[in-house]
Amino acid sequence: MIISPSVLSMDYSRMNEQIKELEASDAEWIHFDVMDGHFVPNLTFGPDILKGFRKATNLYLDVHVMIENPVFFADRFLAAGADNYTFHEEALIHKEDIKKLAAHIHEQGKSCGLSIKPGTPLEYLKPYLHDFDLFLIMSVEPGFGGQKFIPASAVRIHTLRTWLNEEGLKSHIEVDGGINAETAKICREAGADVLVAGSYVFKNDIREAVKSLE
Repeated sequence: MIISPSVLSMDYSRMNEQIKELEASDAEWIHFDVMDGHFVPNLTFGPDILKGFRKATNLYLDVHVMIENPVFFADRFLAAGADNYTFHEEALIHKEDIKKLAAHIHEQGKSCGLSIKPGTPLEYLKPYLHDFDLFLIMSVEPGFGGQKFIPASAVRIHTLRTWLNEEGLKSHIEVDGGINAETAKICREAGADVLVAGSYVFKNDIREAVKSLE
């Protein structure tokens, strides 16, 4: 299981200290939530902040953009140091644009992910199973940290893993929202292999919290 702590919940007055704690833990990735105040009702980070994280750590930078124009910002985040760029299916109307952006990101030698909100039918991911390295299932409504895990997410994870297995694909299934030791077990058993956790990691002992999610 890959653990990707979300820096949305980081204590920025202790940023360097907490990055060192992450590096000393079993966390392999850092999750970077980008919100534009339009696609979701919150405003967070831009590419320049990501550059700071890239200078501060060699951990894998897992960027999730909840923005209206993922095409415009893709190259900016890749240039800033993103290792993976995940955008939302709902943000682009035309299927060909979704596939085109995935292909462009792969041409830059980077990983690409596709995400959907809890209310979006899972079937909307089916046309793209062969185009992405990672599929992000939101287990809360995107926009704010600290929400409770939506139990129906487990069925979506299991169904998606079944589809991927049927196609012989090893793509990651990442889950974000309300992850703690209890919900991590639910996600793992359903077929997820990447877990995003913010509040649970940064509001507890970082190393112990990460360990409990594996």
